[in-house]
Amino acid sequence: MQRTKTLRKLVESAILIALATVLSIFKIDMPMGGGLTVCSMLPLVFLSHRWGWKWGVVSALVYSVLQLLLGMDNVGYAAAGGIVMAAGCLLLDYLVAYTLIGLSGIFDGPEKNHRKAIAIGIAFTFFLRFLCHFVTGFWIWNTLWPNEFGMGALAYSAAYNGWYMAGELILTEIVAMASYKPLEKFWTGADLV
Repeated sequence: MQRTKTLRKLVESAILIALATVLSIFKIDMPMGGGLTVCSMLPLVFLSHRWGWKWGVVSALVYSVLQLLLGMDNVGYAAAGGIVMAAGCLLLDYLVAYTLIGLSGIFDGPEKNHRKAIAIGIAFTFFLRFLCHFVTGFWIWNTLWPNEFGMGALAYSAAYNGWYMAGELILTEIVAMASYKPLEKFWTGADLV
């Protein structure tokens, strides 16, 4: 029984990480830059609530490594500012930013309102991801390529990253809440009992 559950967890995780990766490729360009994906973080949120936040963090870390491999050009650009900026980009724009999404399930528990926990988990982890991108925006990217809008570095980073992260947050919340009732037993792991 335990081996079957472990195998199921691994297979589901592989499929959902692959789905998140594919969804991350399809982007709607935002006016100030950045891109809005079609719920690419939702599979990671789902894993965190279904299998627990610890498994969610591990799954999100795997996803973050895949995103890093797909975005190596950005790390290369940041390297123009030196090794510290390249490391900052690698950590804050990829490894930490995406791994934090795995914490979404930390608000869930057996006696909790699962739907509310999902909504709070999404809002909290997306805000943490925004903070990571915000820091690299004014520290790394504005240093290398000052913005053409004449805005201060902090304001521009907040606007640039805020536009697409707010869109990601709203879209992910809507789809998560709409999918909760028909997929409740999967969101909560009740199908595993």
